[in-house]
Amino acid sequence: EIQLVESGGGLVQPGGSLRLSCAASGFSIIGKCMAWFRQAPGKEREGVAGISVSSYTATTYADSVKGRFTVSKDNAKNILYLQMNSLKPEETAMYYCAADLWVGDALDPQQYNYWGQGTQVTVSS
Repeated sequence: EIQLVESGGGLVQPGGSLRLSCAASGFSIIGKCMAWFRQAPGKEREGVAGISVSSYTATTYADSVKGRFTVSKDNAKNILYLQMNSLKPEETAMYYCAADLWVGDALDPQQYNYWGQGTQVTVSS
C-alpha cells in the first residue's frame, strides 16, 4: 500500500523556520515526481515546491517561496523534505506532500494521484 506521511508542522513565529518531512512507504521515491502543496481555509490548494523527473531531476518553486524554501529528498530513507525559512503569517496552511510516477507540471495538484494527510503549519506571533 502506498502511503505518504507528513510531519514537522507546528507553530512558528514570523521569520522563523520549519522543516517538513514526508515519509513514503509502499514505493521508492527514486525516479518519482514529488511535491509539496499547501491549502489555507477557504483557498485552493497551491503548489509550493516540487521535484520532477524527466531526463534529469529538477526542482521547481512557486514564485512566492523562491529563495526561502528548499525541497530535497533522501533516497536512502525514502523521505521528501521541505525546509522553510523566513515564514510569513499568510503561509499558515495545511501542508501536503504528493507523489506520482510522472507529471508534466510539478506544481499542478491535479496531476498527482497519491497524497498524504497533511501537517499544519501556523505562522503567528
